[in-house]
This record gives sequence, C-alpha cells and structure tokens, in this order.
Amino acid sequence: MIELRIRAAVPEDVDTVLAFWKEAAEGTSISDDRAGVERLVARDPEALLLATGVPRSSGAERGTHGDLVGTVIAGFDGWRCHLYRLAVHPDHRRQGIASALLAAAEERFVRLGGRRADAMVLQRNEGAHRAWGAAGYVPEEQWRRWVKPLTG
Repeated sequence: MIELRIRAAVPEDVDTVLAFWKEAAEGTSISDDRAGVERLVARDPEALLLATGVPRSSGAERGTHGDLVGTVIAGFDGWRCHLYRLAVHPDHRRQGIASALLAAAEERFVRLGGRRADAMVLQRNEGAHRAWGAAGYVPEEQWRRWVKPLTG
C-alpha cells in the first residue's frame, strides 16, 4: 500500500514524466518531448497533475514526493475542460489512483468555472474505456477528432 499524494508538476519533473509515459501511457503524442512538457508546465503550472506514492511503511518524512505512479493533464482554455494523458503505472493500477487524479482535475475545472470535461481516449484502449466509464464519462460517437500537425 502507498500513501498517495496529488500535486502539480514542476519543471524539475519533466524528465521523470517523459520516462513515466513511455512505461505507463498508451500511445504517443507529438508533444511527448522535453520542450512540449516544459511549455505546458510554464504556460499552465497547475495543468499537469502528478500522483506520487510513498510506501506507508517506509517512514518517509512528510513532504517527500515519492515515486511517480500516475499523471493527468487537466487543460482549461477558459471555455472547455480537456483531459489528456491519464496514465497509471502498471504495477499500481486498480488502486484508485486514476480516480484520485480525475477528482483533482475535476475540482480544478470547477474552481476555474468549467462546466463539462472531455477526455482524449484511444479507440483501441479498452482498459481505458472501462476506467473512463467507471468515472462517469461516456463516449460521444457523433464527434470525431480532426488533426493537422503544425510543424514538420
């Protein structure tokens, strides 16, 4: 068992987050690089939420960050609330970490005046579909994401 803490990422977390996503996140993004995550943290310091875990029996001091066990990006553009990169380390799934991250993201959105959240979820990631459904999210089949790379 771990003592779970949710906190906003700081610039020093960037490399740890990128390594974590390679192990725990499904798929990749064009923004999964140092510059992209640094830009996110600089532009909206509360958007990238990290779940860290300290073993309860470790006797670790208060304030110790512990190991990264989960992430979510809770982006708010002033109109819509968007969720990206919900990822939980494979060794720590089904322990309520995703639920805690989503609760923190939703609290952030409400505090900022948001009224509805949406999530980017890969079509093929059936495990994620179950997790998002359990959190109260439903797919909107009438919508399709359209994308255009702006570089390269």
